[in-house]
Amino acid sequence: MTTVTDDDLGEGFARGDEACLAEAYRRWGALVHTVAARKLGDAEEAKDVTQQVFVGAWNSRGTFDARRGSLKTWLMGITYKKVADAFDKRSRHLRSVEAATTDAGTPVHRTPVTETLLDHMVLTREMEELPDQQQLVLKMAFYDDLSQSQIAERTGLPLGTVKSHTRRGLMRLKKRLEVDGEAHR
Repeated sequence: MTTVTDDDLGEGFARGDEACLAEAYRRWGALVHTVAARKLGDAEEAKDVTQQVFVGAWNSRGTFDARRGSLKTWLMGITYKKVADAFDKRSRHLRSVEAATTDAGTPVHRTPVTETLLDHMVLTREMEELPDQQQLVLKMAFYDDLSQSQIAERTGLPLGTVKSHTRRGLMRLKKRLEVDGEAHR
């Protein structure tokens, strides 16, 4: 395809033009795979999710509405749903494994939900104690899953500054959490 706009690509995709499917995959397949791999932490599983996204999008192309957003945005929405499905599948698998090990009499060690919640609350409190720039950079890295380059681009901060804020923020969190951990022993 020769320089087709995203709008034209979306319209062609919705009409069932296979060349538009190929072009959409060329443009956004790597993005879909990267997001899935980062979220899932497994490149092979991300390949499966990427395939599911494009097959699912193609099969439901009639539901795509360019007035509600771009084809790229629609594909990313499908990506997040497929990633959530993959996590659900993992959970079901883990529950099956746990049930099998319980039936076999093998003890299963689980972290109590209260401990996990407490850890989250402590981490959130400590993050709020960081200087604003360190807090912003770490939140963008952890919660938005952005790379340091992406953070620099979005905030307008130099990449070196983003790296410094990340390192200092993590070091400060580590020190604070170690102190908190010692206090609770």
